[in-house]
Amino acid sequence: MERRISGRRTERQALRWQRRLERFRREERQIREMASDILESRNFNRMKAYVQHGDVTVNAHVLSVARCSIALSEYLHIRCSRRELIRGALLHDYFLYDWHIPDKENPHKLHGFYHPGTALRNASREYRLTLREQNIIRRHMWPLTVVPPACREAWIVTAADKWCSLLETLYIYKGHGPRGTFI
Repeated sequence: MERRISGRRTERQALRWQRRLERFRREERQIREMASDILESRNFNRMKAYVQHGDVTVNAHVLSVARCSIALSEYLHIRCSRRELIRGALLHDYFLYDWHIPDKENPHKLHGFYHPGTALRNASREYRLTLREQNIIRRHMWPLTVVPPACREAWIVTAADKWCSLLETLYIYKGHGPRGTFI
């Protein structure tokens, strides 16, 4: 009897992991289809060198936020522009510096307040951004920044960013690579 219950439990776990893997692949495919130019850019890949939270790179963080944003919009049945949601999520932390290391130009003491503007400037130089994408990037740090998001996509990315940041800061999620797993 015990073996039978254990077998069912194992089967349910296998099905759950299979569904998670399928969802992950679907999200990755959507990200690739809608933002291949961003994923292949030199500056986007430079973000692999900068740590965001814990031992998670900025690159891994924004990819997590993009996947979480897709999942959140699907789970809550929120109609939105999937393309703008993904692109805004990938560019929301496009500040291109290590905020943990102060320098003379950027002391980074108030990084949380100022990096959305820096990210928007950097992204605007490289990409033609829609108003929604600009809103996502500029407002993702609400309520730290006073003005709240003005579109559904920005609200979704803001919530996904907070969730992913919490998991990364508490070391529940450890980014990409060999340690890239949930504990």
